[in-house]
Amino acid sequence: MSDDSAKYRKEMDDEFGQFREHLGQILEAVDAVDKAGPTDDVSALLERLEDTVHKVRTGGLLGSGAKGHREAREKWLKSRGDA
Repeated sequence: MSDDSAKYRKEMDDEFGQFREHLGQILEAVDAVDKAGPTDDVSALLERLEDTVHKVRTGGLLGSGAKGHREAREKWLKSRGDA
């Protein structure tokens, strides 16, 4: 594995680790929707889920979110000649 490939692999692994940390927020929001009853505001729960997924995907205002992993993966694949 070339030095660039190893560097990009580490970057991809780091980005994936960050994604996995934030995945818990999505699972919590899904769980809240799943546990909702007929008297709960399902629309608000779904909106919270949508917002959470969006923040994890895009990184919100400060982070790169899952798109950071996508970009790191693309660099890694290119360094290997797979892209």
